[in-house]
Amino acid sequence: MSDIFELFAKIEKDGGTASAAPKKAVEWIVAGLGNPGRDYERTRHNAGFLGMDIIARRCGVRCDRSKFHALTAQTEISGHGVLLMLPQTFMNASGEAVREAAAFYKIAPDHILVLVDDIYLDVGRLRVRKNGSAGGHNGLKSIIYQMNSDAFPRIRVGVGAKPFADMPLMDWVLSRFSDEEMKKLESALNTAADGVEMILNGKFDEAMQHCNSKQA
Repeated sequence: MSDIFELFAKIEKDGGTASAAPKKAVEWIVAGLGNPGRDYERTRHNAGFLGMDIIARRCGVRCDRSKFHALTAQTEISGHGVLLMLPQTFMNASGEAVREAAAFYKIAPDHILVLVDDIYLDVGRLRVRKNGSAGGHNGLKSIIYQMNSDAFPRIRVGVGAKPFADMPLMDWVLSRFSDEEMKKLESALNTAADGVEMILNGKFDEAMQHCNSKQA
């Protein structure tokens, strides 16, 4: 019986987490870009959020802790301490949330991995890049401005081009995926999650080959 009482005392002392392993120090930030709120669920501009859902599920966590103007979860991927982020600042100010987290954990740009939508790729196509310009994407522009660097890796997720040249871009990126498109996207995002693991393990070329060859 004394063993039982000792166990209860330990659990109470540890706040009910006696068996929980300590979290690894954050080495990487993985951020998916999108807009918060129900009005933007399953829209093309939220492909980054959708990708983060898959990554979080693989890690057995939920991005539900409000911190750094984002919904976050601290986890481990392939032995690396990782902060998963869903910036809640709306797309055009995504960099504010990323900068806050990077400053807190002292993370350099080359250890910030971003998942972002791309209208220049067909739905289900992926492109991995180690660095580079924003390519017209306001979320990436914000991160580049706030971090004063474009030297962060990103996985671009194809959401398809506008169906009509005169269609306002905002109308297109805030439109929702069809059921058929969602099937393609889910497959691609699982591939992107594989790519995240490879990049964190220093296998960038393998990630490029694995993701960039993904067919829609």
